[in-house]
Amino acid sequence: MKRPILIHPDPRLKKACDPVADLSDELRALAEDMLETMYDAPGIGLAAPQVGYMNRLIVMDCAKDDGEPARPMVLFNPEIVAASDEKNVYEEGCLSIPDQFADVTRPSAVDVRWLGLDGEEHAQTFDGLWATCVQHEIDHLNGKLFIDYLGPMKRQMITRRMQKLKRELARG
Repeated sequence: MKRPILIHPDPRLKKACDPVADLSDELRALAEDMLETMYDAPGIGLAAPQVGYMNRLIVMDCAKDDGEPARPMVLFNPEIVAASDEKNVYEEGCLSIPDQFADVTRPSAVDVRWLGLDGEEHAQTFDGLWATCVQHEIDHLNGKLFIDYLGPMKRQMITRRMQKLKRELARG
């Protein structure tokens, strides 16, 4: 089931999320819904607070090349345990900040630990676009948006655009 995606500014997007204590069937269903919502948007990552759930859950799939099979990932309680000194710059966007993009500098590789759908702990090193995506989504779980990396003028300009968009959407 597709879920509505919250649009910035929304107070839920600026709050830190609670750790997942127990992998319930409800949370597994939410993860499936989030993947469907992300693919439909279309996007490469989605965090639970973006659909109004304040749990530490992200989904992502950065397989973008034609013919490359989908690689959906579900990460409960993801945690960056190490980051490279080397940096990458990617033009980032966000499903909660539609049609707005900006260059963000982040570590080019990160080691991440998380609980999978199977309830087991997993660990992996992500690099390139996958590293950027997992960091962007974990930021959401900590109440941080990609625009928080920008200067105040650019951040305010984007926030004003989103307030205008929300007014237009509310009018129907």
